[in-house]
Amino acid sequence: MKKTMIKIKTSGRYMDCIVLKPDHTIHPLPGILWIHGGGYVLGMASMVSFSCGKMLAERYGAVVLSPEYRLAKQAPYPAALDDCYAALVYMHDHAEELGIDVQRIIAGGESAGGGLAAAVCLYNRDHENIPVAMQIPLYPMIDCRDTSSSRDNHGKVWNTKRNHWGWSYYLRSLYGTDHVPAYASPALAEDLSGMPPCCTFVQDGEPFYQETLDYIARLDQAGIRTCLDVYHGDIHAFDLLCPWLKTSKAAKQKLCEIYDSWIMRQ
Repeated sequence: MKKTMIKIKTSGRYMDCIVLKPDHTIHPLPGILWIHGGGYVLGMASMVSFSCGKMLAERYGAVVLSPEYRLAKQAPYPAALDDCYAALVYMHDHAEELGIDVQRIIAGGESAGGGLAAAVCLYNRDHENIPVAMQIPLYPMIDCRDTSSSRDNHGKVWNTKRNHWGWSYYLRSLYGTDHVPAYASPALAEDLSGMPPCCTFVQDGEPFYQETLDYIARLDQAGIRTCLDVYHGDIHAFDLLCPWLKTSKAAKQKLCEIYDSWIMRQ
């Protein structure tokens, strides 16, 4: 795939973005906004190079855009959401230039990136309403409150202490209050109707297990098409950190099957 760098204007600044495109293409392709993880505090756009977003693009052909959004230590909420939403708008408004099919735009990411993908979809539903064909928030960081799986979690990759740390930086003065917007913590959204179809996976021993289940259950209740796969284990971001595991291979294969069915064959 060809890798290029572009700059997108967002909130009075210009943001670097990585664009991945197939070497040869004729027809407009799906466009994947892929948002990196890191607890809202860490990470970088270049993580897209070993993401499920790139995997889908390589297997099926897609244009992938990965934004270098502002991290929470640099600027708290809503900076990251503003940046990621600007990337979605850019993909839509420059679809012809990028070679993107506007009816097949996907928003996805891992962990905090999955949380931002869900937040982007929520914000988009309530504002611009750009057609988003699918959301892929993998083991998303979407609930700023302790859940049954994030409370007293001692995972080596991500755990209760690190989760509190990430949310406190992202929310700053809002953290621990009753005034956190749903666009910051999508688990707080009262209504999930009108959201895009959602596919995700998670391990049952990691911190975001319960909030992932709750998010999918509430989408189901709202009549949104969903696919959730749960694997046994306690490794947060297992598909990224341990790609050789059978569970990682199985999770990626199922994601590919759903993507092929929902996006490539529509």
